[in-house]
Amino acid sequence: MSLRVAIQMDPIESVRIAGDSSFALMLSAQARGHRLWHYDVSTLAWEEGRVTAWAREVSVQRVEGDHFRWESEVRRIDLGNEIDVVLMRQDPPFHLGYISAAFLLDRLKGETLVVNDPREVVNAPEKMFVLDYARFMPPTLVARKLEDIRAFQKKHGAVVVKPLHGNGGKAIFRIDADGTNLSALSEVFNQTWPEPHMVQPFLPEVAEGDKRIVLVDGEFAGAINRFPGEGEFRSNLAQGGHAEAATLTAREEEICAAMGAELKRRGLVFVGIDVIGGKWLTEINVTSPTGIVAIDKFNGTDTGALIWDAIEARLASR
Repeated sequence: MSLRVAIQMDPIESVRIAGDSSFALMLSAQARGHRLWHYDVSTLAWEEGRVTAWAREVSVQRVEGDHFRWESEVRRIDLGNEIDVVLMRQDPPFHLGYISAAFLLDRLKGETLVVNDPREVVNAPEKMFVLDYARFMPPTLVARKLEDIRAFQKKHGAVVVKPLHGNGGKAIFRIDADGTNLSALSEVFNQTWPEPHMVQPFLPEVAEGDKRIVLVDGEFAGAINRFPGEGEFRSNLAQGGHAEAATLTAREEEICAAMGAELKRRGLVFVGIDVIGGKWLTEINVTSPTGIVAIDKFNGTDTGALIWDAIEARLASR
Protein backbone atom coordinates (compact mmCIF):
# COMPACT_ATOMS: atom_id res chain seq x y z
CA MET A 1 0.00 0.00 0.00
CA SER A 2 1.62 3.25 -1.16
CA LEU A 3 0.14 6.24 0.62
CA ARG A 4 0.20 9.96 -0.01
CA VAL A 5 1.16 11.52 3.33
CA ALA A 6 1.05 15.21 4.26
CA ILE A 7 2.89 16.31 7.41
CA GLN A 8 1.65 19.46 9.14
CA MET A 9 4.74 20.44 11.11
CA ASP A 10 7.19 23.19 11.97
CA PRO A 11 9.76 24.22 9.32
CA ILE A 12 11.68 21.14 8.25
CA GLU A 13 14.84 23.22 7.93
CA SER A 14 14.96 23.60 11.72
CA VAL A 15 14.38 19.93 12.60
CA ARG A 16 16.99 18.34 14.88
CA ILE A 17 17.07 15.00 13.15
CA ALA A 18 18.95 13.17 15.92
CA GLY A 19 15.91 13.08 18.17
CA ASP A 20 12.89 14.42 16.30
CA SER A 21 9.89 12.07 16.32
CA SER A 22 8.19 13.71 13.32
CA PHE A 23 11.31 13.22 11.23
CA ALA A 24 11.51 9.58 12.37
CA LEU A 25 7.91 9.08 11.22
CA MET A 26 8.76 10.60 7.84
CA LEU A 27 11.73 8.26 7.44
CA SER A 28 9.59 5.28 8.37
CA ALA A 29 6.85 6.26 5.92
CA GLN A 30 9.34 6.81 3.11
CA ALA A 31 10.92 3.38 3.75
CA ARG A 32 7.50 1.86 3.06
CA GLY A 33 7.21 3.64 -0.27
CA HIS A 34 4.85 6.35 0.90
CA ARG A 35 5.17 9.77 -0.73
CA LEU A 36 5.58 12.78 1.57
CA TRP A 37 4.36 16.36 1.45
CA HIS A 38 5.28 19.05 3.97
CA TYR A 39 3.17 22.11 4.77
CA ASP A 40 3.00 24.82 7.41
CA VAL A 41 -0.18 25.07 9.47
CA SER A 42 -0.51 28.77 8.54
CA THR A 43 -1.36 27.76 4.94
CA LEU A 44 -4.42 25.69 5.87
CA ALA A 45 -7.61 26.97 4.24
CA TRP A 46 -11.26 26.03 3.69
CA GLU A 47 -13.27 27.08 0.64
CA GLU A 48 -16.52 25.68 -0.72
CA GLY A 49 -16.24 22.55 1.38
CA ARG A 50 -12.61 21.77 0.51
CA VAL A 51 -9.65 21.86 2.92
CA THR A 52 -6.37 22.87 1.28
CA ALA A 53 -2.78 23.74 2.15
CA TRP A 54 0.27 25.06 0.32
CA ALA A 55 2.66 22.10 0.24
CA ARG A 56 5.75 20.66 -1.39
CA GLU A 57 6.63 17.04 -1.96
CA VAL A 58 9.75 16.18 0.02
CA SER A 59 12.19 13.32 0.53
CA VAL A 60 14.24 12.83 3.69
CA GLN A 61 17.45 11.16 4.77
CA ARG A 62 19.29 10.83 8.07
CA VAL A 63 22.21 13.06 7.08
CA GLU A 64 22.93 15.98 9.39
CA GLY A 65 22.93 19.23 7.42
CA ASP A 66 21.44 17.55 4.34
CA HIS A 67 18.37 15.86 5.77
CA PHE A 68 15.70 16.79 3.20
CA ARG A 69 15.20 17.60 -0.46
CA TRP A 70 12.24 19.32 -2.08
CA GLU A 71 10.84 17.18 -4.89
CA SER A 72 8.33 19.73 -6.24
CA GLU A 73 7.49 23.39 -6.24
CA VAL A 74 5.12 24.64 -3.57
CA ARG A 75 1.50 24.47 -4.67
CA ARG A 76 -1.98 24.40 -3.22
CA ILE A 77 -3.12 20.83 -2.65
CA ASP A 78 -6.52 19.45 -1.72
CA LEU A 79 -5.99 17.46 1.48
CA GLY A 80 -9.15 15.46 0.83
CA ASN A 81 -8.64 14.49 -2.82
CA GLU A 82 -4.85 14.35 -3.09
CA ILE A 83 -3.77 13.00 0.31
CA ASP A 84 -4.50 9.74 2.16
CA VAL A 85 -3.03 10.57 5.59
CA VAL A 86 -2.32 13.85 7.39
CA LEU A 87 0.05 13.79 10.35
CA MET A 88 -0.79 16.72 12.64
CA ARG A 89 2.66 17.27 14.12
CA GLN A 90 3.25 20.98 14.67
CA ASP A 91 4.47 21.73 18.17
CA PRO A 92 2.12 23.24 20.76
CA PRO A 93 1.36 25.55 22.60
CA PHE A 94 -2.25 24.46 22.48
CA HIS A 95 -4.02 27.74 21.81
CA LEU A 96 -6.79 29.05 19.56
CA GLY A 97 -4.57 28.77 16.48
CA TYR A 98 -3.91 25.11 17.25
CA ILE A 99 -7.58 24.47 17.96
CA SER A 100 -8.70 26.24 14.77
CA ALA A 101 -6.32 24.14 12.65
CA ALA A 102 -7.66 20.98 14.30
CA PHE A 103 -11.24 21.99 13.51
CA LEU A 104 -10.29 22.57 9.86
CA LEU A 105 -8.63 19.15 9.65
CA ASP A 106 -11.70 17.59 11.25
CA ARG A 107 -13.55 18.58 8.06
CA LEU A 108 -11.54 15.86 6.27
CA LYS A 109 -13.35 13.11 8.16
CA GLY A 110 -14.60 10.47 5.72
CA GLU A 111 -11.96 11.42 3.13
CA THR A 112 -8.50 11.59 4.69
CA LEU A 113 -7.25 9.97 7.89
CA VAL A 114 -5.79 12.55 10.28
CA VAL A 115 -3.44 11.31 13.02
CA ASN A 116 -4.08 11.99 15.81
CA ASP A 117 -7.82 12.51 15.33
CA PRO A 118 -8.10 16.32 15.40
CA ARG A 119 -11.46 16.51 17.15
CA GLU A 120 -10.16 14.26 19.92
CA VAL A 121 -6.95 16.27 20.21
CA VAL A 122 -9.12 19.31 20.95
CA ASN A 123 -11.07 17.26 23.49
CA ALA A 124 -7.95 15.92 25.21
CA PRO A 125 -5.39 18.62 26.07
CA GLU A 126 -2.47 17.07 27.96
CA LYS A 127 -3.17 18.38 31.44
CA MET A 128 -6.98 18.19 31.20
CA PHE A 129 -7.52 14.74 29.68
CA VAL A 130 -5.31 13.29 32.41
CA LEU A 131 -7.92 14.34 34.99
CA ASP A 132 -10.05 11.42 33.74
CA TYR A 133 -7.44 9.21 35.42
CA ALA A 134 -7.10 11.20 38.65
CA ARG A 135 -6.87 7.96 40.65
CA PHE A 136 -3.35 7.56 39.24
CA MET A 137 -2.32 11.20 39.73
CA PRO A 138 -0.65 12.96 42.64
CA PRO A 139 -2.86 15.46 44.51
CA THR A 140 -3.72 18.11 41.93
CA LEU A 141 -5.28 21.56 41.86
CA VAL A 142 -6.47 23.32 38.70
CA ALA A 143 -7.21 26.90 39.74
CA ARG A 144 -6.45 30.55 39.11
CA LYS A 145 -7.37 32.26 42.37
CA LEU A 146 -4.39 32.88 44.67
CA GLU A 147 -6.32 31.91 47.80
CA ASP A 148 -7.01 28.45 46.37
CA ILE A 149 -3.40 27.98 45.34
CA ARG A 150 -2.06 29.20 48.69
CA ALA A 151 -4.35 26.83 50.62
CA PHE A 152 -3.18 23.90 48.47
CA GLN A 153 0.47 24.86 48.98
CA LYS A 154 0.07 25.12 52.76
CA LYS A 155 -1.52 21.67 52.78
CA HIS A 156 1.18 19.98 50.67
CA GLY A 157 4.37 21.99 51.30
CA ALA A 158 6.67 22.38 48.30
CA VAL A 159 4.66 22.49 45.07
CA VAL A 160 5.15 22.72 41.33
CA VAL A 161 3.14 25.27 39.32
CA LYS A 162 2.62 24.68 35.58
CA PRO A 163 0.84 26.44 32.71
CA LEU A 164 -2.24 24.37 31.91
CA HIS A 165 -1.47 24.30 28.19
CA GLY A 166 2.33 24.49 28.27
CA ASN A 167 4.66 22.01 26.60
CA GLY A 168 8.21 20.72 26.68
CA GLY A 169 8.70 21.48 30.37
CA LYS A 170 8.57 25.23 29.75
CA ALA A 171 7.58 27.65 32.56
CA ILE A 172 7.32 24.98 35.26
CA PHE A 173 8.23 26.44 38.65
CA ARG A 174 8.94 24.92 42.04
CA ILE A 175 7.76 26.78 45.14
CA ASP A 176 9.40 25.68 48.40
CA ALA A 177 7.48 24.69 51.51
CA ASP A 178 7.68 28.21 52.99
CA GLY A 179 5.62 29.55 50.06
CA THR A 180 8.13 32.29 49.18
CA ASN A 181 7.28 33.98 45.86
CA LEU A 182 3.96 32.13 45.46
CA SER A 183 1.94 35.34 45.20
CA ALA A 184 4.42 36.93 42.77
CA LEU A 185 4.45 33.81 40.60
CA SER A 186 0.65 33.72 40.65
CA GLU A 187 0.58 37.32 39.41
CA VAL A 188 2.93 36.49 36.53
CA PHE A 189 0.91 33.40 35.55
CA ASN A 190 -2.36 35.33 35.67
CA GLN A 191 -0.94 38.11 33.50
CA THR A 192 0.49 35.64 30.98
CA TRP A 193 -2.30 33.06 30.63
CA PRO A 194 -6.09 33.51 30.77
CA GLU A 195 -6.73 29.90 31.78
CA PRO A 196 -6.29 28.32 35.25
CA HIS A 197 -2.97 26.80 36.26
CA MET A 198 -2.03 23.32 37.45
CA VAL A 199 -0.48 22.92 40.90
CA GLN A 200 0.87 19.66 42.32
CA PRO A 201 3.09 18.69 45.25
CA PHE A 202 6.77 18.55 44.40
CA LEU A 203 7.49 14.83 44.09
CA PRO A 204 10.94 13.83 45.39
CA GLU A 205 10.45 10.66 43.32
CA VAL A 206 11.37 12.73 40.25
CA ALA A 207 14.96 11.86 41.20
CA GLU A 208 14.03 8.26 40.30
CA GLY A 209 13.00 9.42 36.83
CA ASP A 210 10.13 10.88 34.85
CA LYS A 211 9.18 8.06 32.51
CA ARG A 212 7.87 8.70 28.99
CA ILE A 213 5.71 5.77 27.93
CA VAL A 214 4.51 5.55 24.33
CA LEU A 215 1.26 3.85 23.43
CA VAL A 216 0.36 3.06 19.83
CA ASP A 217 -3.35 2.61 19.21
CA GLY A 218 -3.73 2.01 22.92
CA GLU A 219 -0.99 -0.62 23.23
CA PHE A 220 2.33 -0.21 25.04
CA ALA A 221 5.13 0.33 22.52
CA GLY A 222 8.12 1.38 24.63
CA ALA A 223 9.46 3.64 27.36
CA ILE A 224 12.44 5.66 28.50
CA ASN A 225 13.20 7.02 31.94
CA ARG A 226 14.25 10.68 31.91
CA PHE A 227 16.36 12.25 34.66
CA PRO A 228 16.89 15.95 35.49
CA GLY A 229 20.08 17.63 34.35
CA GLU A 230 22.43 19.36 36.75
CA GLY A 231 20.72 22.17 38.66
CA GLU A 232 17.29 21.19 37.31
CA PHE A 233 14.21 19.45 38.66
CA ARG A 234 12.59 19.13 35.20
CA SER A 235 13.38 15.89 33.40
CA ASN A 236 12.32 16.88 29.88
CA LEU A 237 15.03 16.13 27.34
CA ALA A 238 14.38 19.60 25.88
CA GLN A 239 15.38 21.04 29.27
CA GLY A 240 18.71 19.24 29.56
CA GLY A 241 17.51 15.94 31.00
CA HIS A 242 19.06 12.62 30.03
CA ALA A 243 17.41 9.28 29.34
CA GLU A 244 17.95 5.63 30.14
CA ALA A 245 16.28 2.43 28.97
CA ALA A 246 13.23 1.48 31.01
CA THR A 247 10.65 -1.21 31.60
CA LEU A 248 7.24 -0.79 33.23
CA THR A 249 6.36 -1.16 36.88
CA ALA A 250 3.18 -3.04 37.81
CA ARG A 251 1.54 0.33 38.52
CA GLU A 252 2.53 1.67 35.08
CA GLU A 253 1.14 -1.45 33.42
CA GLU A 254 -2.12 -0.79 35.27
CA ILE A 255 -2.15 2.82 34.04
CA CYS A 256 -1.62 1.76 30.41
CA ALA A 257 -4.32 -0.90 30.65
CA ALA A 258 -6.78 1.60 32.16
CA MET A 259 -6.58 4.02 29.24
CA GLY A 260 -5.62 1.85 26.25
CA ALA A 261 -9.10 1.07 24.92
CA GLU A 262 -10.21 4.70 25.31
CA LEU A 263 -7.19 6.01 23.40
CA LYS A 264 -7.93 3.63 20.53
CA ARG A 265 -11.62 4.52 20.51
CA ARG A 266 -10.77 8.21 20.27
CA GLY A 267 -8.38 7.74 17.34
CA LEU A 268 -5.38 8.81 19.40
CA VAL A 269 -2.90 6.58 17.59
CA PHE A 270 0.37 8.03 18.94
CA VAL A 271 0.28 9.00 22.62
CA GLY A 272 3.02 9.66 25.17
CA ILE A 273 2.19 9.51 28.87
CA ASP A 274 4.44 10.74 31.67
CA VAL A 275 4.80 8.87 34.97
CA ILE A 276 7.01 9.98 37.88
CA GLY A 277 8.64 7.55 40.26
CA GLY A 278 6.98 4.54 38.68
CA LYS A 279 3.53 5.47 40.01
CA TRP A 280 2.38 9.09 39.51
CA LEU A 281 0.68 9.87 36.19
CA THR A 282 1.18 13.56 35.31
CA GLU A 283 0.34 14.04 31.59
CA ILE A 284 -1.22 12.37 28.57
CA ASN A 285 0.46 13.90 25.50
CA VAL A 286 -1.66 13.77 22.34
CA THR A 287 -0.88 16.96 20.38
CA SER A 288 2.62 16.15 19.08
CA PRO A 289 4.13 13.39 21.26
CA THR A 290 7.87 12.78 21.21
CA GLY A 291 10.36 10.25 22.51
CA ILE A 292 10.30 7.47 19.93
CA VAL A 293 13.88 8.04 18.70
CA ALA A 294 15.31 7.64 22.20
CA ILE A 295 13.03 4.68 22.94
CA ASP A 296 14.17 2.87 19.79
CA LYS A 297 17.81 3.70 20.47
CA PHE A 298 17.75 2.18 23.96
CA ASN A 299 15.40 -0.73 23.30
CA GLY A 300 16.30 -1.75 19.74
CA THR A 301 12.69 -1.28 18.66
CA ASP A 302 11.03 0.42 15.69
CA THR A 303 8.19 2.49 17.09
CA GLY A 304 7.75 4.39 13.83
CA ALA A 305 6.93 1.09 12.11
CA LEU A 306 4.36 0.27 14.81
CA ILE A 307 2.69 3.65 14.26
CA TRP A 308 2.54 3.12 10.52
CA ASP A 309 1.19 -0.41 11.03
CA ALA A 310 -1.61 1.11 13.10
CA ILE A 311 -2.31 3.83 10.51
CA GLU A 312 -2.39 1.35 7.65
CA ALA A 313 -4.69 -0.96 9.64
CA ARG A 314 -7.10 1.92 10.24
CA LEU A 315 -7.14 2.75 6.53
CA ALA A 316 -7.69 -0.88 5.56
CA SER A 317 -10.69 -1.15 7.90
CA ARG A 318 -12.51 1.89 6.50
